[in-house]
Amino acid sequence: MKLLTKQNTTKMIKNFKDADEDHKPGVKLFGGGACTWLLSELDTENNVAFGLCDIGHGSAELGYVSIDELEDIRFPPFGNRVERDSYFVADKTLTEYADLARIEGGIVA
Repeated sequence: MKLLTKQNTTKMIKNFKDADEDHKPGVKLFGGGACTWLLSELDTENNVAFGLCDIGHGSAELGYVSIDELEDIRFPPFGNRVERDSYFVADKTLTEYADLARIEGGIVA
């Protein structure tokens, strides 16, 4: 499964061009048991996304992540990859998810 669908990509590019707003995430990615990424913007020139990232340490941070690097990740012991949550529908803005993550100790989505 591809990490980003055409629909995800289109929405995230639009959000990137209108970066002054607090957008709802366009995609939720997960992997390795506790890693979660809620991504809202996509810079196609550099293939990096902006969003809320938690690599399983309970401290979610807003920042940029390389889509190429996410696609290359293999989680031990079986080499599982990062996956897209195909059922995810954002009901909050990225800032609201970040505020909730600080309270809960991790991303709740």
